[in-house]
Amino acid sequence: MSTKTPNEQDILRPIGIDKISKPYLALFGVASLAFGIFLIGWFYQLWVGMSVTGLSDWGTGGGVTWGLYIGAFIWWVGIAHGGIILSAAVRLLGMDRYMPVARLAEMLTLAGLSAAGFYIIVHMGRPDRMVTSVIGHYHITVNNSPLVWDVTVITAYFVLTATYLGLTLRYDVTRMRDQLPDLFEPIYKIMTIGYSEKEDKVIERMVWWVALAIIIMAPLLLHGGVIPWLFALLPTYPGWFGAIQGPQFLTIALTSAISGVILVSYAFRRAYDWDHIITDDIFRGLLLWLGFFCLLFLWLQLQQLTAGSFSATIDHQAATASKLSHPAYIVPMLMVVGVLAYIFATTLRPSLFNKKRAIGAAVLVLIATLVEKTYFVVAGLWYPAFDIYSATPGEYFPSLIELSSVLGTIGMVTLFFLVISKLVPVVELHAIEHLRGDHGHGEHEHEEPAESATDSEVKA
Repeated sequence: MSTKTPNEQDILRPIGIDKISKPYLALFGVASLAFGIFLIGWFYQLWVGMSVTGLSDWGTGGGVTWGLYIGAFIWWVGIAHGGIILSAAVRLLGMDRYMPVARLAEMLTLAGLSAAGFYIIVHMGRPDRMVTSVIGHYHITVNNSPLVWDVTVITAYFVLTATYLGLTLRYDVTRMRDQLPDLFEPIYKIMTIGYSEKEDKVIERMVWWVALAIIIMAPLLLHGGVIPWLFALLPTYPGWFGAIQGPQFLTIALTSAISGVILVSYAFRRAYDWDHIITDDIFRGLLLWLGFFCLLFLWLQLQQLTAGSFSATIDHQAATASKLSHPAYIVPMLMVVGVLAYIFATTLRPSLFNKKRAIGAAVLVLIATLVEKTYFVVAGLWYPAFDIYSATPGEYFPSLIELSSVLGTIGMVTLFFLVISKLVPVVELHAIEHLRGDHGHGEHEHEEPAESATDSEVKA
């Protein structure tokens, strides 16, 4: 384990276009290609219509109106939602251990919300409907449209997160301005308009209150409220209906978000030799939290299976039986069980832990939650309480355009991190001060206080 003392130069290492490396360009090219392929597919969808995806072909066609687009939307909202909860918890609960990855979690929230919002536009079929149906009649639709609820809470969380991130960046940019590239001077000036050192304590209180608001809103809105309400309030769809959806969605959000933070943190650690900043201890802690929320995720799944299998109504029994026989449900559950078993094994034998296995666990959880949420959406439409078209469910498999949307939005999020890491520090200056043992904001000089002979003797 590295014993190097972190300093400002470490977190400034990625910033500036003069720091662009060949691996950076290669990753930028791959991410751009993935995003570009999806945009081409989406433009084709706009030209031909939603028929190219097979969605909206219900009725005698036997398909479903919602599919991977909505499943991936839920997935990205979950990643975003859990990311800001992690960052807010670090500040509110004094979890200083995770300070080096808190800002990465905030940035993951902005990127994830952007991807989720993009899916709303894509799935509406025509982007102009955002203006004509949502914004133009907002005062009417906000009262009774779950879609407008989605747009509202996603926008609210985006503003809260951007405010949260922007306030903390003012402190960092001001103190390290002389070491930041002059090319982005206009951006830095906008970020620090009206700044004075007197506002530091005020901003600290403001950020604390914003973090508290985020934590309070977590179970009430977005992935603990509005998103599951899209499904939980529809009694004619027994696979969706029920109060358990709120807690279930929240556990999926937190497992997905922690997995995302593990991947992003590892990528930056490896790219910029941040072993002494994003330490093994952080990965161990994140892995344990991942195990805890995986356990909650499986427990709530068990509650649903039990309620749907024992003396349930006929339509609820059919919806539950489909879970116990379909690979799109069984395989994700086994993946999460496997991850949980590995995490439990690392607590019994710590030598089983290593970063590559942690990365593997995070990837498995992300795949499992995406597949499970997509199946949740599709199977809910397959087994309605009143099926007027056929006695057996139709078939659905994501089209190439839908599959490309997942890779495309992953590329979009990757591009977000590649670009923003060149503009501002992705690790908070306060985290470096904490790791270095500085006390009090603004005391971040490079030289360390000298010890007196008496102090040395006492320590000896």
